[in-house]
Formats: sequence, C-alpha cells, structure tokens
Amino acid sequence: MAKSPSFSCSACGASFTKWSGRCDSCGEWNTISEDTGLSVGPGAKSLGAKRGTGIALSDLRTEEAPPPRTASKMAELDRVLGGGLVPASAILVGGDPGIGKSTLLLQAAAQFARGGLKTIYVSGEEASAQVRMRAQRLGLGDAPVQLAADTNLRNILTTLEAEAPGLAIIDSIQTMWLDTVDSAPGSVSQVRAAAHELTTFAKRKGVSVVLVGHVTKEGQIAGPRVVEHMVDTVLYFEGERGHQFRILRAVKNRFGPAEEIGVFEMTGAGLAEVTNPSALFLSERGTPSPGSVVFAGIEGTRPVLCELQALVAPTPHSQPRRTVVGWDGGRLAMILAVLEARCGIPFAGLDVYLNVAGGMKISEPAADLAVAAALLSAREDSALPADTVVFGEISLSGALRPAPQTENRLKEAQKLGFASAIAPKGGKAYGSQGMTLNLMSDLTGFVGEVFGAG
Repeated sequence: MAKSPSFSCSACGASFTKWSGRCDSCGEWNTISEDTGLSVGPGAKSLGAKRGTGIALSDLRTEEAPPPRTASKMAELDRVLGGGLVPASAILVGGDPGIGKSTLLLQAAAQFARGGLKTIYVSGEEASAQVRMRAQRLGLGDAPVQLAADTNLRNILTTLEAEAPGLAIIDSIQTMWLDTVDSAPGSVSQVRAAAHELTTFAKRKGVSVVLVGHVTKEGQIAGPRVVEHMVDTVLYFEGERGHQFRILRAVKNRFGPAEEIGVFEMTGAGLAEVTNPSALFLSERGTPSPGSVVFAGIEGTRPVLCELQALVAPTPHSQPRRTVVGWDGGRLAMILAVLEARCGIPFAGLDVYLNVAGGMKISEPAADLAVAAALLSAREDSALPADTVVFGEISLSGALRPAPQTENRLKEAQKLGFASAIAPKGGKAYGSQGMTLNLMSDLTGFVGEVFGAG
C-alpha cells in the first residue's frame, strides 16, 4: 500500500494530512508544504529478528568528573552557559532580526579563537567579505577565526570533519540545505534534518556547535519545536530596538542553571558587557513619581533591580485598554481583579498601562506586589519613597506569599543604596541586611498602610 503524503506548517510545525492555503493552527498563509524524503526519523522497516549489541548500564551512584569547560573571557556569556563552553555540546541561539545575534557570536568566536580554540564561522546569510567588514568594525580583524559562506550542509559537514575545529558556528539553521530532503530551505523538514545532522556531528566528533535560529512574530524560534529538544542549550537574545540594553537568557541548559541571564550594552564598537545590570536599569530613573516602583527580582541566580512604571487614566472608550510591555498581560488582569474583589479598588472605566523600564522582561510571580504598588501609586497619584524596593507574590485570596532568595534581593538593594523594603510576611527567616523591612501578610493591609486606602 502506498504511503499517504503528510504536510506540515513551516511557521508552527503543525502536521496535516492534506494541503491547504492557510494553517488552521497558527493562521499563517502559504506556509504548508509536503514532507518528503526525510533523512531522519523512524524507518519504514521493522528491526526484524536481527539482534543488536548490548549496552553498558550504570547506577545513580556512579561518579563522573564534570565536563571540562572553555571560558570565552566574556563573563556574561560564560555565566549564561553555566561557566563556559562544554565540548560536544549543541547550542541554539534565537532572537529578533537585527538584535545583534551575529555580532554577539562573532565577538564570542574571536574570544574563543584568541584563547586557543580552533573556531570556524559558517555564514549562510552573508558573504565572507561582509563578515570580515563587521569584524574590522568591531576591532576583531586580527582574530584567528576561519570563515566560510555556504548553505550546502553536506559540504559544511565534510569541511568540519576535515578541519576538526573545537567550535563551529552555523548562521543560521534556517538557511541550511540538505540534498537528501526534497523541500525548500527553511521548511520544517529541512530545519529538522539539518539540526539532527549537526547535533549528531557535535556528539560524534566532540565539536561544540552553535546554531543561530530565526524567530517568528510571536518571538518563538521558527521551525519545529523538536529542534529545541535536540540541542543541549537554548539561548534567547532579547532587547528593544529603542534601548541599548540586550539580554542573553538561557531557557534550557543541560550544563548549567536555566533562566540565567547575561546583560550587554549595544555600542558603536559592538556589545559591551554590563557587570552591574541593576545600576544600569535604574540609571535613567529620576525623581520618584506616581506609578514608579522599584522591583527586586531574581533572574536565574542573579538578583536584578528594575523599575516598573504604571499609568492609570480615564478612558474615552467603552472598553478600557490594558497595555503591558515586559510582563504577562494575563497576570496583570489577575492583579486588577484581586484589587477590586479583595480590596474594593475598581479599575473599571480606567485605561491601564504597565511598562518594565529598560527593555527588561519579567516572568517571576514575585513581581505581583510591585505591580500592584505601581498601579495603586498611579491611581492614587501618590509616589512611594525613592529608597524603597517592593517584591512578593499575590494569591487570588489576597494573601501575600514570600518570594524565594529574599536575602539576595535585599543584599542587591542595599548595595545600590536602598534603605527599606516592602515584602510578604512569613517564609524562611532572613536578616534585614541593615535595611528597614515592612512585612505584610495580605494585600488589604498593604493598601491600607502604604496608601491609606482599602
């Protein structure tokens, strides 16, 4: 019996049994193509009666030395990688167009090459002359990085096997073309097959491979999600075009902590490391005004202070606006509902705008109390003291839950000159680190004590 054809969407990876012009899963047009000639995946034939070779087993008590690491001398990059580059590892780097992915990796390649690690940079989007021009502009023209410009994966793998580098950078995975797959470059089949071949090559030859991935308009890495499962580390390079700050975030890392961040500043000479991101995010903060609150957060293992800005104004529309930048819009709706249901403070008929200053993106629930403080400060037109930081999680009952790593948050705040903190009561005991602590048990008490309302 002939095998029925299968189709998949190049934008979201959804599978279909027949072609259509519009993807029912993501809504994109002209992104569905037929999957044919895959070089990877389960074979059509069964294993039959042929027996395989037994594999060695070990128990959990077996001790192994930690993998050796090669430092890049870029402290922020090494922090995100978990201490340095691990041999035979596959790393996927994603980010918006023009955010600085190629610049970051070219600087990292130069640092690794100067440290003695043989490095090959393969560009599928630019000619070698363009990469050299960027390297000269960044002052990296003398770095012993070997360049290549090709999209044929068979040729690239043959070259890498002959040269035996310690690090290979592929920019980008969506431009790679495998001649055994009968589909266009960038399709789901091509991306999946190319990622499989490169990851297998990294494990087999002990070469560290860095793959650059394009992102969709939703901010996710384009192509099938299986690529993120194949690799050892997934990094996102984030930032707003209107800000000079760039954040490298590890969302997956088999050799280090996830959600670790490295902060860079985009300058005319490339990306410069930021050793104290809290001071940088607060550097543009002027005189405290209503709606401005400093949040003491934790990103990975690093405490980071940033400013939350809120604006509450009467709406001329029948449906009030809820605009959020740098935080979860669904969580903002929850905070507004808790304020109205538990504290009797309505926001009906009011437009609400929330922004995380500096292009930072926050995901931890400990920002709940800081968001509530910013909203109340804007609504009541009352500014909080300039030397106060706020953090804590809000439950649907209006109770405040303690945040993890409270002591590290307070140490970072005191180092930057903050004298007081508003935090939830309870949890693990911690010292004040020389700061005045105002501990709250529920949101109603917080509103009454800080803003005199409730």
